[in-house]
Amino acid sequence: MRLLTFLLAASALLPAAPVLSAEPKETAVTASQQAPEDTGALTLERVFASPSLAGPVPRAVKLSPDGRYVTVLRSRPDDRERYDLWGFDRNAGQWRMLVDSRKLSSGRELSETEKMQRERQRIGDLKGIVSYEWTADSQAVLVPIDGDLLLAGLDGSVRKVSGTKGGELDPSLSPKGAHVAFLRERRLFVGPVDGSSEAQAITPAETSATVHWGEAEFVAQEEMNRFKGYWWSPDGSRLAVERFDEAKVGTVTRAAIGADGTKTFEQRYPAAGTPNAEVSLWVIGADGQSRVQVDLGADQDIYLARVDWAPDGKTLYVQRENRAQTRLDMLKVDPATGKAEALFTEKAAEGSWINLSDAYRFLADGSLIWWSERDGFGHLYRFEENHHLESQWQRLTKGPWVVTDLVGVDQKAGRVTFVGTRDDVLAPQVYALDLKQPEKLERLTDPAFHNSAAMDRKGQTLVITRSADAQPPQSYLADASGKRLAWIEENRVEGAHPYAPFLASHRTTAFGTIPAEDGTPLHWMMITPPLEPGKRYPVFSYHYGGPHAQVVSKGWQGALAQAIVDKGYIYFAIDGRGSDNRGVAFESAINRAMGSVEVADQLAGARFLKSLAYVDPARVSTFGWSYGGYMTLKMLEKHPGEWAAGVAVAPVTRWELYDTHYTERYLGDPTKEPKVYETAGALADAAKIKDPLMLIHGMADDNVVFENSTALIGKLQGEAVPFEMMLYPGFTHRIGGPKVSKHLYETVFRFLDRHGVGSGN
Repeated sequence: MRLLTFLLAASALLPAAPVLSAEPKETAVTASQQAPEDTGALTLERVFASPSLAGPVPRAVKLSPDGRYVTVLRSRPDDRERYDLWGFDRNAGQWRMLVDSRKLSSGRELSETEKMQRERQRIGDLKGIVSYEWTADSQAVLVPIDGDLLLAGLDGSVRKVSGTKGGELDPSLSPKGAHVAFLRERRLFVGPVDGSSEAQAITPAETSATVHWGEAEFVAQEEMNRFKGYWWSPDGSRLAVERFDEAKVGTVTRAAIGADGTKTFEQRYPAAGTPNAEVSLWVIGADGQSRVQVDLGADQDIYLARVDWAPDGKTLYVQRENRAQTRLDMLKVDPATGKAEALFTEKAAEGSWINLSDAYRFLADGSLIWWSERDGFGHLYRFEENHHLESQWQRLTKGPWVVTDLVGVDQKAGRVTFVGTRDDVLAPQVYALDLKQPEKLERLTDPAFHNSAAMDRKGQTLVITRSADAQPPQSYLADASGKRLAWIEENRVEGAHPYAPFLASHRTTAFGTIPAEDGTPLHWMMITPPLEPGKRYPVFSYHYGGPHAQVVSKGWQGALAQAIVDKGYIYFAIDGRGSDNRGVAFESAINRAMGSVEVADQLAGARFLKSLAYVDPARVSTFGWSYGGYMTLKMLEKHPGEWAAGVAVAPVTRWELYDTHYTERYLGDPTKEPKVYETAGALADAAKIKDPLMLIHGMADDNVVFENSTALIGKLQGEAVPFEMMLYPGFTHRIGGPKVSKHLYETVFRFLDRHGVGSGN
């Protein structure tokens, strides 16, 4: 499981229809600009109500294959969690709703499998349309909704894909658009899009319920950011298909405790130190008539990390990772025979691990743009398979910064576009380089904003999303040079924008650094209420602290942080060692040492706060969710008296309960290194907690299972340690919703008030 980072930004996607404009203003909206009259303090109720205060932020922006339409998913003004498909006709210059999710909804409850898939994709709270795919002729979109698979035409027609019965998962159109594949009842089906015949299963019917075809296994979805288990060849004639068998994976009984009763699910869960699913890979004809197994090597205890077809379809490339996650082999596979050879190997630095990435691209000339941390920072390289060359590797980027995403490659122009932190780790920018002169980087975005980007397949049209302190996310179309062509959503905070009434009282975020114990600079951010001379203020300190997450950012922090400040608190966060985007050495500080340096760095942040004249040193609280909840426990255990109170939401308390891929990456195998797990856990020292603690957990959590909290509850009660608790029946790791989110945070602030932390506002 990827530990879910619950940042305080309450920025769900928004209501008002996007507007394209060819003559935009370039500056972000600031608090000094004209805004409607302030309606008063920002309340928790308003933060979580509809429409979202972040404004109209579209999801899943795509261009139709013919380039005529820009399509987005956007939420409704009256329901921020329900999404419809909208399209902008670039010829007519008009927006219109292409697919109304309410009209197409059957109201059918999703299967447990699909619910869990959505949880792992972190979209479990969304309704309506959550994904879609254009047909090759740009005349229709494939839309999964409520377990049905529909084909919606631009002419308004809607029909169910032939051969579907409901409950289809992971649909995907073939590259040429003639066929559609999907999963049903643990098998992979393929059928014609035009409905001329029903879809047929192309994988065998297995007698064992532990065998799945075409599906990504649990740890792939939860930890490896791989949600697909099959891959179309470029010509659509065959598919690479994963098969996994969970027979050796341990079974846990997951109790989804709800308000009206309890449902139990027998879930195959690969806990740290226990067997994973047995995974194999096959090449299967689209008609199901041929099937060849890929040779993944003699060691079966491996991870199938990534699978890609070469652009010409003659080669299949497979990334194979060892169980210890210290080695990654790129395999070159003959799809006709399944024979494989290692093309190259990435090895982790001593005391570190391999971080998987999607920042790579196979090119038509046979070369590969590849992301690697081999020099201590994540950078781009070009690999050419030519054994006559002295070096097969060309370095494209370098320096003490990281490439965070490979956006696109214009192969004809030899131009690579990517996102990186060269100018500011707190505000990533979009850059481009020429393969012939890679040392000359061109920045394509405004450094005043935090940027991300996507690109069309040809690497010629950009979709850039950006935000700033007082500017919720904006998105626009740009050419390859970064020149804006049109807004997708300008989202200016003015007029009827939901956040406009609160803009005048928006408090600007301050940034800075303090040194860690070893001198490493640690970035912090702080939002204060208007400071009165001589007055000292309480602090709401938010932390995550774990790997693969960065909290401190110059982007939009969301309305929740501002609502906390409106309560009279100072909002503070600091990224300690172990967090993301600072290089291998910075992240690897937690290797075999979770709950150590990252706790020390939060302590450094707390002591920095107490040194400030306007901070009340007796009222510094701390709040964390998931890994952050675990951090709250470790902080209170190791440093009693440093924090006035702590809140732990859905905390990990025993790492042995967590899954293989995540936990073993950082802590190793518990059967070989039990002391590491004992030290990293949060139960052994629970009796040392002397400060007020509130524990919060969703009782149907399938990520950090509820057993983590029951183990802690038993330990605290057995040691007569007082604590407070709030449980949410029926909720998973994401405890959320307009009323429930309000309830959760009001519970937190009442707890802080009871223990003298609150501001009294």
